[in-house]
Amino acid sequence: MEKLARAMAVIGGLVLTILIVITCLSVAGRALNTVFHGWVGDLMPTVSQWFLDMGVGPILGDFELVEAGVAFAIFASLPLCQITSSHASVDIFTNNFPSGVNRFLRMITEIVFAAVLVLIVWRLYEGMMSKRGYGETTFLLQFPIWWAYAASLSGAVMAAVSGVYMAGVRTAEFFLHRRLIDGDMEADI
Repeated sequence: MEKLARAMAVIGGLVLTILIVITCLSVAGRALNTVFHGWVGDLMPTVSQWFLDMGVGPILGDFELVEAGVAFAIFASLPLCQITSSHASVDIFTNNFPSGVNRFLRMITEIVFAAVLVLIVWRLYEGMMSKRGYGETTFLLQFPIWWAYAASLSGAVMAAVSGVYMAGVRTAEFFLHRRLIDGDMEADI
């Protein structure tokens, strides 16, 4: 389960890296476009026009790509966060509780989180089917919106599976009175 979660996180990280490159290129293209329409266009109109004709400018639909890609990257990283217990948490009061109480609280938290992840999967699926049924597309690139939902759904399904798995592990830990998975990345506050 951990290997699958790590693979999803790597894929999400690669998508995020591509989105960062797209954003940087788009910002640089937008700045160059402004320069070529500005003082460079006044001083060297032929050179400026050549660059503009080559397509120097922002990447068309960059925000649409970022919007869809970031949603996928977030859902793709959730399984690893769930498996390694690396979600942000503040344990001001619980650090002083006995280990049995902490195991119980961890079990309840994992069960609730698993239920929320399953709910998210269900609603993402319903949203994807709705967008697909209506044939809704993005404004600039005109790609079907349900594609972004489908990409996010793949990460969300994996997050829900890992959430249910961890709820089972934490439940077993509570009833067995011992830790089954070590290596939590929780920070002590």
